[in-house]
Amino acid sequence: MKRKTIRNIILTAVIVAAAVLAVILAGKKKAQQEIIYETGEACIGDVAQYVTATGTIEPVTEVQVGTQVSGIIDKLYADYNSVVKEGQLIAEMDKVTLESDLASAKASYQGSEAEYEYQKKNYERNVRLHEKGLVSDTDFELAEYNYRMSESAYNSSKAALAKAERNLGYATITSPIDGVVIDRAVEEGQTVAAGFETPTLFTIAADLTKMQVVADVDEADIGGVANGQRVTFTVDAFPDDVFEGRVEQIRLGSSSSTSSVTSTTAESVVTYEVVISAENPDLKLKPRLTANINIYTKEKSGVLSVPAKALRFVPIGTLVGKNAVIDDCEGPHKVWTREGNVFTAHPVSIGLTDGLRTEITGGLEEGTEVITEVKVSGGKAPKAGAQFMPGPPRK
Repeated sequence: MKRKTIRNIILTAVIVAAAVLAVILAGKKKAQQEIIYETGEACIGDVAQYVTATGTIEPVTEVQVGTQVSGIIDKLYADYNSVVKEGQLIAEMDKVTLESDLASAKASYQGSEAEYEYQKKNYERNVRLHEKGLVSDTDFELAEYNYRMSESAYNSSKAALAKAERNLGYATITSPIDGVVIDRAVEEGQTVAAGFETPTLFTIAADLTKMQVVADVDEADIGGVANGQRVTFTVDAFPDDVFEGRVEQIRLGSSSSTSSVTSTTAESVVTYEVVISAENPDLKLKPRLTANINIYTKEKSGVLSVPAKALRFVPIGTLVGKNAVIDDCEGPHKVWTREGNVFTAHPVSIGLTDGLRTEITGGLEEGTEVITEVKVSGGKAPKAGAQFMPGPPRK
């Protein structure tokens, strides 16, 4: 009898605990299913469409300074970030060989000049004698031949002398513009060879307070880009700063890059270069930085707009409840408002959209709160199951 009593007590305790647990779970489930309607206000603001692209920041004017003669770099008078003036000496090459070549060219020129003057006088004398019949035709032709050959040698030596002088002048390297040295490609004592391609010694940017961004715009977006459009861009070096610019040029030559998609197929991407001007008064923009660019193709200021997702909202029957009043309307675009359990649709006409907000050109007043989204208090979105059964549309 005593054991039976204990068993009954235990059984009763289990039943009570189960009941309490069921109440708690039911309360939690009910709390988790609390419906939250998020709204957004129809307000006056700016709406814009833009094209995104990436590009490289470059100086507006950039000159590569090289040398047209081979030799050893003897002295460097400029370094990275050096401010230089037009005509300023920035480097010198070893001149020993070049000066020797010049001396040899001068000696050759002087000899050929003396020979030319002698042969010229001899020829002129033979002309007069030949006219009087005092010199044979053979001697006259030989004198003329020697004169023509000496003249050719003289002209050749004169050209060689000019070339040697010019090559010696190339050994003194000066800046062609006012600017800043942004790259130095040689060291003192280094040998440079001027063959088919002129070696670059320095790269000089004219004015770093005025920069340009060369952006690669996809072929699908280039149709909306035009000169003069506003541009904003950011760089990773200053993520909190937004820089402004303008489209200056759309280059007609396209470029294509091929990216491997699989081992047997490839996809070609065609882009067009768009040049964007940008002011750089504080010199934050450095050459070769990568820019993330927004080119504004369409902009409207001071227009009425609502959150774009308000136009995609549709009441769900399982959430609004049996007592909800659905006042629907006809029209391709509509937004919804709510007062108590009454859901009202408003037909609207729309204009420009940037994906986040959409311009409302008619059908709604400023300050109206429209429903944008429905959530459950637990953070779970409602299942888009059975849609509401709308009442008769408003005429």
